[in-house]
Amino acid sequence: MNRDDPTENQIARIVVDTAFHLHQRLGPGLLESVYEAILAHELGQRGLDVERQVPISIIYQAIAFDESFRADLMVNKRLIVELKSIEELHPVHKKQLLTYLRLADMRLGLLINFGEALIKNGIHRVVNGLDD
Repeated sequence: MNRDDPTENQIARIVVDTAFHLHQRLGPGLLESVYEAILAHELGQRGLDVERQVPISIIYQAIAFDESFRADLMVNKRLIVELKSIEELHPVHKKQLLTYLRLADMRLGLLINFGEALIKNGIHRVVNGLDD
């Protein structure tokens, strides 16, 4: 990794700021896929490398499975962003993202629910061994 590359926390701050402004402009209630496409575009405009619907493989009992899940967004190959557009998040959503982080051997993820009236209530950090 290049010393000039942003850290997971720096990337996360950019994603949170971008999601906040996106939610201000569009509000809640759109399909998750709409927020995903626009957030990916906006993050790219901010100079980040964003991939959508990234397949993540898993090795189970020495067998490689090419597609155990798809990350909604992978940013700079260091941060997974899982998006929702639902009325209320449940504990299983955070557990799911933590499992994704473990499988992908990544340390930080953001769970963002654009269905919240106030986006600050819909943004959650999920950590897999990352120092704050």
